[in-house]
Amino acid sequence: KNFLICPTCKSAELKHFYKKIQCDSCNTIYKYCNNHPVMLDFNKSVLNKKKFFENDGSSFVKRRKVSIPKKIKNFFSSDSRITKKNIYKIINLLNVYKKPRILIIGGGTMGNGIENLYKFENIISFDIYSSKHITLIADAHSIPFRSLTFDLVVVQAVLEHVIDPNLVVDEIERIIKPDGLVYSETPFMQQVHEGAFDFTRFSESGHRYLFKNFQCIRSGFTKGLGTSLIWSLAYFNKGVFRSKIIFQLTKILFFWLKFFDRLIPNKYNIDGASGSFFLGKKNKEKMSVSDIIRFYSGSQV
Repeated sequence: KNFLICPTCKSAELKHFYKKIQCDSCNTIYKYCNNHPVMLDFNKSVLNKKKFFENDGSSFVKRRKVSIPKKIKNFFSSDSRITKKNIYKIINLLNVYKKPRILIIGGGTMGNGIENLYKFENIISFDIYSSKHITLIADAHSIPFRSLTFDLVVVQAVLEHVIDPNLVVDEIERIIKPDGLVYSETPFMQQVHEGAFDFTRFSESGHRYLFKNFQCIRSGFTKGLGTSLIWSLAYFNKGVFRSKIIFQLTKILFFWLKFFDRLIPNKYNIDGASGSFFLGKKNKEKMSVSDIIRFYSGSQV
């Protein structure tokens, strides 16, 4: 509560009542949904306020419930080893902080490979739908937290689903403490997912320049050309056969292509990656336009 601000006017003058929060500055009232405060400015959101509460804050995307054992699921799923490696790096970096405060943006579903982050105590998570994994419901375009609040912000598989990625990154920069960390993952060579709520793709260079006001600690691809090919084959067969079953079956039959991500040299994976990551630190360093040209490390040098 001490860190919350009004997402509409950015005022910290909030009064907390039973099942509602009111801003003294703009008089906006924020209700609760499933015991989560709904800190959303619906006037600037893609969400419809009436439908949101009618659906009890449920996700607008239909998510499949998978009952198969986790080990089997992980074997057939895309490789998250690079994400796990990055998370270990982040955990080591956080050792210099005393009780680091962490924010997970888009944490309605626990992201692949970031499970170990949830071992920290001071962790807050939000999404635009209700979930057992979140602390509150909010929109990344107007993050309802005071400036300079967090030591680490994680935004995994979110930036492709926001209307204005630059505004979201500005908000992330605002709420991170000096020398705080940001970790982002975003798709590149992937077809549309989550339907009408999918807007943008980034190459590794584009992803890096999005965080131009951050010092780069590590950047690269999360999943390479093999995984990109699985996506393409699955969507191709879905289009040919008009079948979701064929779509899922294709991903299972061609799961072995993901191992080519490890065999293909990094510079080729960069150019056709399924997704990229960026790990950075907030400081006074800023990347120029000429810097981003030199940053490129793909095969077309």
